[in-house]
Amino acid sequence: MIKNYFKIALRNLFKNKGYTLINIGGLSLGMAIVLLIGLWVYDELTFDKNHDNYDHIAQVMMWRTRNGKKAIRYAMPYPLGNELREKYGEDFKHVVMSSFHGDNILSFEEKNLSLRSGFMESGALSIFSLDMIYGNWDGLNNPNSIVLSETVSKAFFGTENPLGKTMKVNNELNVLVTGVYRDIAHNTTLKGLDFIVPWELYSVLYPWVKAAKDNNRWDNNSYQLYVQVADGSTMTSVNGRIKDVIYNNLPEYGRKSQPELVLHPMKNWHLRSNWKNGVNAGGFIQYVWLFGTIGLFVLLLACINFMNLSTAQSEKRAKEVGIRKTVGSSKYQLINQFLSESFLVVLVAFTVAVVMVFIAMPWFNQLADKQIVFPFKSVTFWVVSVVFVSLTSILAGSYPALYLSSFRPVKVLKGTFKTGKSTTSFRKALVVVQFTVSVILVIGTIVVEKQVDYSKNRPIGYNMNSLIMIEKTTNNFDGKYNVIRNELINSGAVVEMAESSSPLTDVWSTNGGFEWKDKDPNFITSIATNSVSHDYGKTVGWDLVQGRDFSRTFATDSTAFILNEAAVKYMGLKDPVGKTIRWNNGEHQVIGVVKDILAKSPFEPVLQTVYMINYPNTNWIELKLNPERSITSSLSSVEAILSKHVPNVPFDYQFVDDTFAEKFEAVERIRKLSTIFAIFAIFISCLGLFGLASFIAEQRTKEIGIRKVVGASIFSLWQLLSKDFVKLVMLAIIVATPLAYFGVTKWLNNYTYRTEVSWWVFAISGIGAIGITLFTVSFQALKVAVTNPIKSLRAE
Repeated sequence: MIKNYFKIALRNLFKNKGYTLINIGGLSLGMAIVLLIGLWVYDELTFDKNHDNYDHIAQVMMWRTRNGKKAIRYAMPYPLGNELREKYGEDFKHVVMSSFHGDNILSFEEKNLSLRSGFMESGALSIFSLDMIYGNWDGLNNPNSIVLSETVSKAFFGTENPLGKTMKVNNELNVLVTGVYRDIAHNTTLKGLDFIVPWELYSVLYPWVKAAKDNNRWDNNSYQLYVQVADGSTMTSVNGRIKDVIYNNLPEYGRKSQPELVLHPMKNWHLRSNWKNGVNAGGFIQYVWLFGTIGLFVLLLACINFMNLSTAQSEKRAKEVGIRKTVGSSKYQLINQFLSESFLVVLVAFTVAVVMVFIAMPWFNQLADKQIVFPFKSVTFWVVSVVFVSLTSILAGSYPALYLSSFRPVKVLKGTFKTGKSTTSFRKALVVVQFTVSVILVIGTIVVEKQVDYSKNRPIGYNMNSLIMIEKTTNNFDGKYNVIRNELINSGAVVEMAESSSPLTDVWSTNGGFEWKDKDPNFITSIATNSVSHDYGKTVGWDLVQGRDFSRTFATDSTAFILNEAAVKYMGLKDPVGKTIRWNNGEHQVIGVVKDILAKSPFEPVLQTVYMINYPNTNWIELKLNPERSITSSLSSVEAILSKHVPNVPFDYQFVDDTFAEKFEAVERIRKLSTIFAIFAIFISCLGLFGLASFIAEQRTKEIGIRKVVGASIFSLWQLLSKDFVKLVMLAIIVATPLAYFGVTKWLNNYTYRTEVSWWVFAISGIGAIGITLFTVSFQALKVAVTNPIKSLRAE
């Protein structure tokens, strides 16, 4: 019986090649998109799960309440690690202090590379269960050791076992290779970590870290802290015990912000990392839900095509059903027959979809910044695929099967059978659903595009053209600023040079304790601080609003402040130039005000910032390249001069505009993906509309022939065949508009600095949907309208 079902199914598919092609084409495209989205969602949901202790790992964070607002901080004080070990050791299996990951120079013999690295306590290898190729998890126990990633090991030593080799970090520290770990997976927080060195070396390399260690500084928050909760404890119970640890160790002035510790579980690091006033506000999980929903909608659109075309062709199969019922076929057998046809179509479509996904995978990975491998060898994937194909078959074929099997044989065989209004209404409802989804996707895509453009066009407060940054990863730069600057300018490669403690595209330091006249004594300050050289303003081209720039002419500028506009507003200062601000037991005169420099998120307000002269505290070099020379020539000159004064340091530079553009990478990927999915959704909808229009046009061939004979024009016939579809799409627009408005408004609320939802977005989407509908339907409508009526009426 089953063999017979499939034989008949194949005959019907080959008999109606056009509709079969549309069905399989639409379904395969829809299923390919669902597969891609499914693999992407799985990759996101399994983020960090390669770590064995995934459910027990957390990062220690701190809430601070300032002026009624609660904000999260990832930076911890140096003594916290020992405090948790000594007083709360039973709650933790591992407590690991860590630097923030950044670039450091690693050398062996004549080879020097600038690599991403971290200083971490010895338990790091165990807590993150790194897969060791050479050595073991005790590799960081030796305070002069280093463990390398597999890629870095091969870069320096090829396939040789590097254990026991002596390398150098930042041209200062000799370290012994004690381990090599496999490259950390791409879908992890620690991805790209090239090497790890012991925590003890952090204070040896950097004096400010040593000062925090030696002075037991609880008021200096500059480090990360990871923990693995003990098997007998829960994160909730540990939170309750450790929340006041920092508060209890701070002097009275430090307690004003009510610091409170909290554990942030690893499972939330990637997907739920946004916070608003003490409440987790989600994060990347919103995009997982978004694309998961889009995947289901796209599959629904493809299934609707199948249902629409199957029910539309019902009259062609009515006699077949009537004869089958007359000779004894039961309704159950007919349902099985039509479901088997559905299963065959879906199975072929799924096979085509798998091929499409396999071919598209490299392109998709590049677009989505993933390293997804098609899971051919995964039993789970194929089990899920079988379920997926079965459910899709039922979803796509259930209504046609139930509908076709319900035909009454007497009416069918007498020739009095006609499809009812309920069937036509159902098809119309499906078309409305299709275009409702499509219009919502189009509106969402336009709003995402608008938000990205809005943020990109936001004033940044400086001139990033021909501007590069170089991180000072070694102390070899110290004391050489003026010499290097003079040589670079004299070479003609550089117009100006400056130094700063924070890169132009980020904020590395915030501080409190600022006081000024008329300040509310209960107002708790938190202001970004940036130590710069005298030439910073000229180099970056900031815009002075009031006062003057830093100048070597005035010796007092060594203690002067320049504020950004956000700081002036934050402090409530009127005529700020000349005002005195007290900070760090000193008095600082405000000599100027500059426009806000956009350093952190382009979607959030600019932080209130103070700029000051402090050469020893700088970490970055900014160079303004000569615009009249080629970039290649200028970079070669810069590299030669730096190599002369700072030997054995790789020339590792960043163009400021490229680094700034990276801030948009995540939302740009979302924009591109949503645009592509929206286009495919519309295409699938149009594919179904095309098939339905061709079927209806075929049904009305004789009617159109008669109308032409009695004088109907081609335009009136086109209008006759198109107007019903246009009405359905207009209804879809009416339904989609409020739903889309609600969705995009909710999404935009995630950004403080956001665009408005303009009326024209909905107008363009609606007009576009109607235009696409007319284009799709017109082909079939005009084809029938221009047909010679003699051909269509010959049978009469």
